[in-house]
Amino acid sequence: MASQPRSKYPKSNIPKLRKGAEKSGSGQSGLVLCNGCQAVYFKKHWHHDLLKLNLSESASLEKNSDKKVKFALCPACQMIKNRQFEGEVIIKNVPEKLKEEVMRFVRGFCLRAYQRDPMDRLIDIKVFGKDIAVTVTENELASKLGRKMKNLFNNTKVKISFDHKPSNAARVVVEFLSNK
Repeated sequence: MASQPRSKYPKSNIPKLRKGAEKSGSGQSGLVLCNGCQAVYFKKHWHHDLLKLNLSESASLEKNSDKKVKFALCPACQMIKNRQFEGEVIIKNVPEKLKEEVMRFVRGFCLRAYQRDPMDRLIDIKVFGKDIAVTVTENELASKLGRKMKNLFNNTKVKISFDHKPSNAARVVVEFLSNK
């Protein structure tokens, strides 16, 4: 049998990249109920409501009545409480006639995202003259919002950048170009 070729590089101590369930760990056992928004953590995911869990999950809860129930803030409520955000969208040079429409769109977009995932939240909308600053709890929500605004509103330019670790925040600048 032929010998295996030897690498000229020594073995490194870098840990292997973990996939799927290995990456997230075993998760917490039992249920965690959020004190702020009543979201429920069950089977490694946050759900909107205990009553909205599907039947197989509810049946497993009834069979395992010894599961522990804890009360804590979900990550989104904790971020809001600590005045933290993962996504920031700055909308520059908004025409006065579009300002209300832009704010209505942002609220609606974030509401639909929240209905899909309880961790996607709109934190705040601030108006500074012709500019609007929007903060959200998820960086992917901010980048999706910026891309959607580019598709929806004509004559806009979008720049998306992500901060370096450990913050991992997304900064999105949507700029309305002046009509000439």
